[in-house]
This record gives sequence, C-alpha cells and structure tokens, in this order.
Amino acid sequence: MRSLSYDLHIHSCLSPCGDDDMTPANIAGMCALIGLDVIAVTDHNTCKNCPAVLAAAKDYGLLAIPGMELCTSEEVHVLCLFENLEGAMDFDRYVENRLIRMPNNEEIFGHQYIYDCDDHICGSYPWLLINATDISFDDVFELTGKYGGIMIPAHIDKDSTSLLSNLGFIPPDSRFTCAEVKNASMTETLQSKHPYLEHCRIITNSDAHDLGHIHEAVYRLHASEKNIPDILKSLTLR
Repeated sequence: MRSLSYDLHIHSCLSPCGDDDMTPANIAGMCALIGLDVIAVTDHNTCKNCPAVLAAAKDYGLLAIPGMELCTSEEVHVLCLFENLEGAMDFDRYVENRLIRMPNNEEIFGHQYIYDCDDHICGSYPWLLINATDISFDDVFELTGKYGGIMIPAHIDKDSTSLLSNLGFIPPDSRFTCAEVKNASMTETLQSKHPYLEHCRIITNSDAHDLGHIHEAVYRLHASEKNIPDILKSLTLR
C-alpha cells in the first residue's frame, strides 16, 4: 500500500477566478517543489487544460488526474475525476453543450486561457465558465461513471456553491462515497449532522486559485499503486 500526498482541487488560469500565473507548468513545478505526489487540476466546467497539465506533471515526475469542477443546475460544485484523458475530454464536450452561454467579460471575471503542452497560450475560452450547467446533481453519479470517472461533492463545509449550502441536505438516493471539505476539522461535525457522510471517504483539498495556496504535502491517501485507477478506487471504497 502506497502513502501518497495529494491536492486534487486546483484551478488553472483557464478558470476565470484563477490567477494568470496558474499555467500548467507553473502548477506542476510548484507541486513538485512542495513534495506532492498526486494532483488534479479541476477548472470550472472544463477539462481543456488537462492535456497540458498531464504533460507538465509527467515532466516533473508527478501523477496528474484529469478532472473538472462541475457546476450543476442547482449551482452545487462537484469534483469529477477521470481514469484517463480520453474520458475527461469526452466529458468536457458533453458539459460544454450544457453550459449556460454568456460571453466572458475579462475585465470583470478574468482571463480564461487555454495552454498547449509547451506551456504557451493557444487560445481563450469565450463563454463564462463559472456559470451553471443544466446538469442536475442527481444525474452526476451515473454521468461521470459513463465517462470512466467519479464524483466528489466539493467543499461541503462551504456556505455557498456546496451540496449542503445549496440543497440543505444530502439526497437520500445519493450514491457518492467520497466528499471534500476545505477544513478537515469540520469532518466529525458534518458526519454527526449528516449520517450519510459516516460511510464516505472525506478528503481535504486546497481549491487553490493561485500558486501560494496549493496545499503542501500534508494530506495523504493510500492506494495499492501510484496510478489513477488505484487512486480512484481508494477514494471511493467504502
């Protein structure tokens, strides 16, 4: 069993709220510098920087999981992590057709830069990525599974854009087995209030939007091997 340090919720400069310095190579370099083993860049409603992130991570000896932070129709944020890049990019195309289309105003919301594998800007996404999609929270479990992925309700201890803040409860027919908190000390409190969470793996990520907020090698997960399938299995195993 491998003990691996992780941060599975990082935003690149493709997220309009992400700092322009959050390029794929900068993220990978910082994560390697602070000793992380496994990372995921999870931009809002898109995986379009995942190819560049995976290439940069490989150069630094990191394992990167392709991912997205999906905003559901209820404006609940959900981390979606995928076993391979092909599945992630297929999911990206599905979500793109279900995003509320409003042009991004860079002066208000920030840039949405797409990078190539040489860490050069190759485009800018035109539609505002922090909008909601028309995908219901109830549909995310089966939907991500269809593309070889898993769902993790994001920052459930947050007072906005979270499952508990926006819905106020955990739907009784939920099937997710992993949830994220920003503050690890909230885990027992949340589990006492919501018994469903007692049977879930609770992880803590940074939700970093700039290089300085990426988590250092503090939080760890355990997997049979340092590969994506084993890590996703470890996250969802009850």
